[in-house]
Amino acid sequence: MGRPILTDAGATTSQEIGTLAKGGRTNIGGFAIRLIARMPFLFIAARLYGPDAVGRYAIAVVVVEAAALVATLGLKRGLALALAESDDETRTTWDALLLTTIIGAIVAGFLCAMPRIMYPDGVVDGFDRWFAWVVLPIALSDVALAALAYRLNVKASVTARAIVEPWTISAAVLLYYFVARDDGLTLAYTTAIGAALIASLIPLIRSYGAPRGWRPHPGRVATLARRNAPLAGAETIEWGTRNVDRFILAYLFEPRIVGIYYMAQQISSVPQKLKSSFDPILGPVITHSLARDDRAAIAQQVRQVGFWIMSAQAIVALMGSIPGEAVMGLLGPQFVAGTAALAFLLWGEVMATQGAVSEAALVYMARHLNLVISFVMLLVQIALSFVLIAVMARLGWPATWQAAGPAVALLLSLTATSLIKAGVLRRLLKAPVLAWRGSFFAAVGAGAAVGTIFTLPPHQFEWVELVFGEPALVGAFLFVVWRWAFKPEDRALFEKLPGAQAAAA
Repeated sequence: MGRPILTDAGATTSQEIGTLAKGGRTNIGGFAIRLIARMPFLFIAARLYGPDAVGRYAIAVVVVEAAALVATLGLKRGLALALAESDDETRTTWDALLLTTIIGAIVAGFLCAMPRIMYPDGVVDGFDRWFAWVVLPIALSDVALAALAYRLNVKASVTARAIVEPWTISAAVLLYYFVARDDGLTLAYTTAIGAALIASLIPLIRSYGAPRGWRPHPGRVATLARRNAPLAGAETIEWGTRNVDRFILAYLFEPRIVGIYYMAQQISSVPQKLKSSFDPILGPVITHSLARDDRAAIAQQVRQVGFWIMSAQAIVALMGSIPGEAVMGLLGPQFVAGTAALAFLLWGEVMATQGAVSEAALVYMARHLNLVISFVMLLVQIALSFVLIAVMARLGWPATWQAAGPAVALLLSLTATSLIKAGVLRRLLKAPVLAWRGSFFAAVGAGAAVGTIFTLPPHQFEWVELVFGEPALVGAFLFVVWRWAFKPEDRALFEKLPGAQAAAA
């Protein structure tokens, strides 16, 4: 039987799936590198600094990352559309960097003047006040990588975020422990972010060129800011969804509890990075499909990327939740209390994927409605977090159990948000967008069953869960997925780009 002849639209869709597959291979490779590179930092911070210091650091980091998100003003996703409509991509890129610098300096200056926002315990000394200025390199790096992703340069993002940043912070946190112990965690974070900025700007200048002949224009910059305001709101709410739990815990519990939860959150954030690393490559592909009004292609892209991300995230969720006590025990016995929070956070990331990939299209097609949905669900998450903590406190449960309440609230709210956003996008595209497949859930069940078998030996054989149980559960999951869940276009993720196009055809 001969190979079917593609129409122009079919050929274009095939090429876009191939582009997503190529970007996916790069991102999955970067995801694996990031997973390996992040572990030394977590281990050193937990073992040498302890949960109290980690908790204080966690609160400061959540504040500066929120400020950095404000400074980007939605440009991490909005820059793709601005560049697509621009007649001078270099000028638009440097306008975006200028806008980010201006807002970042204002926000960082405010935090520097009001450091107790970062350190609610009221103790501000050493490097604490100046930590606020890390807002600028975070935001500038994000915008630079978004500009590179528009030209389908995903390698730069993997290099900066999955190699330079995590390996730098792992090395620096050990060095600073001996030379500046009190500020070691924040100094290590600042060093890593600075290195990531350099790794972002070098390829940016190579790709777009230095700003020769470029002149700042207040009108252009103001227009860019105004157009990206809804995107900025959506990104801020999405970020708040993942981090408001730390604010709640900081308000209700001592730093030690926040430190334990933070370590669980950091492990669970690895699969989240996999999702967010697809945003730059998915955004340009969706905008190109919108430009030719090919809604069926957008639905296919959302389903395809959603399934890829969920499959990879499910592997991490299984590895982290089934032998959860053994995983958290690697950080130290005092962190085992965060096992339940880790499990809920990991599966929350899996369930969030459908909403996240749907939002990648909604931010261009129904940005205000998307913003309203995200905001309402964030309020639901916050309210549910307080309710769950209050109920567990009334039942007399320990504080470490109560601290898992926000993780449960996150899982429930993310699942509901995914269903709502997928429904809205389906109506807009008039095509199915759900990435969930029955065979996927069967694979999760197989992996969980195999992994659970290895948790049955006595506690002193806990190492068996990690050495033998982890590979076994991953193998069971992958066998079922590859045998029954994968379609030809899914297998394109593991082929070269021409093969991806052929498979998609």
